[in-house]
Amino acid sequence: MHHSGFMMLGFPRNLGMIEVPIRLDNGPEMVSGAFTEWAASKGIAIRYIQPGKPNQNAFIERFNRTYRTEVLDAHLFASIEQVQAITQQWLIDYNEYRPHEALGGLPPVQFMPRAIFAPNLYQPLST
Repeated sequence: MHHSGFMMLGFPRNLGMIEVPIRLDNGPEMVSGAFTEWAASKGIAIRYIQPGKPNQNAFIERFNRTYRTEVLDAHLFASIEQVQAITQQWLIDYNEYRPHEALGGLPPVQFMPRAIFAPNLYQPLST
């Protein structure tokens, strides 16, 4: 879902949906006119990291490195369909079975309910 220039994450919180912009690096595929026009047409806000500061987007940089090493560099693909099929299987393993150190040794699918239903401790202070 999209609202007011932000991508809406579809899971419940105390006050409803959460608005989250997409954070991207400044690679040519992310700043192209076609991409930025598409994002604007979908109501998706884009927040670019500072050039030369990949640590500002560390989670995706880590994911990209892992995907590149375990899928793109590990196979010689014959077609885009083969890339898609191998990627789909890898994503299932990555999200449903593989333990992630940053999530306390749990795969994301097991960690997600804890994140979704945990109390929101970051409420704005009333004045």
